[in-house]
Amino acid sequence: MNYRTVLALTLFSWTAATLAASPCDEKAQEIEKEIRYAEQHQNQGRIDGLKKALSQVRANCRDGEVIAAHRQKVAEKEAEVAERRAELHEATQKGDADKIAKRRHKLAEAERELKALKAQDY
Repeated sequence: MNYRTVLALTLFSWTAATLAASPCDEKAQEIEKEIRYAEQHQNQGRIDGLKKALSQVRANCRDGEVIAAHRQKVAEKEAEVAERRAELHEATQKGDADKIAKRRHKLAEAERELKALKAQDY
């Protein structure tokens, strides 16, 4: 193969991957994955609910709305992390070892959730 063919194939592959990765497409793919899992475990109630959710995503999902909702979730989780840090600071000031341990645990959990949210593409 020559250089131009390789370059064209690379650009085409990259463009196709980019187009398929819209937030709504990702939601639909995730639901389809859950449907396959439910089918493997013969969970008909779950299958029915997921198929309904998939049809609603395909009919009503708008990428801009998904992105805005995701940003809102990230902002809310950042506020929760800040609140947990303040609670830990307050417990540290009081010197209550039991409360300090609980607050550290809650802060770590909130930080993990925030990290997971930020790891999403949209």
